[in-house]
Amino acid sequence: MKQTKKPFILGIGGTTSPVSSTEMALAIALEAAEAAGAETELFGSDRLMALPHYRSDPAGLNQTGKDLVALVRRADGFLISSPGYHGTVSGLVKNAIDYIEETSTDDRVYLDGLPIGLIVTAYGWQAVGSTLAALRSIVHALRGWPTPLGVGINASGGMFSEGVCTDPSVNEQLKMVAKQVMLRAESR
Repeated sequence: MKQTKKPFILGIGGTTSPVSSTEMALAIALEAAEAAGAETELFGSDRLMALPHYRSDPAGLNQTGKDLVALVRRADGFLISSPGYHGTVSGLVKNAIDYIEETSTDDRVYLDGLPIGLIVTAYGWQAVGSTLAALRSIVHALRGWPTPLGVGINASGGMFSEGVCTDPSVNEQLKMVAKQVMLRAESR
């Protein structure tokens, strides 16, 4: 009997608040990936805030940075969730993405060949669209494969509460982006 390894999907994202719509959307998508058979981990607000600016410490990476790089190296796929701050990716999320530079000399450079599902929340459609486009550009620059569906959520209506999304169509989109990541991650 052949034993198969569960794909490992890393979720990176959030804001300074663990109950932000950005982190709740990411958690819902990670739950869908887990239900589809993945092992998952959320690198959210608490750890995002513990990361120093990338390469700002002459002593090297702190433990949170080392942990993030180890998770990136282990991942078979990613879900990245950012708020749309002033029309682009937040500083916290971009800083975490910058840590992927530590893999530049690995056998698998950056995110080469990995499926990356993208989620953006903002209080307006303009910031949703431009932030999603920015994330897609970043993923392409890191040699990753953004999923066909990128989830853009206008969260101004307050649809997230206590880890639940009250909008059925948004819930379906979050499940779909997780499925698209899983399809490619399982084939690796």
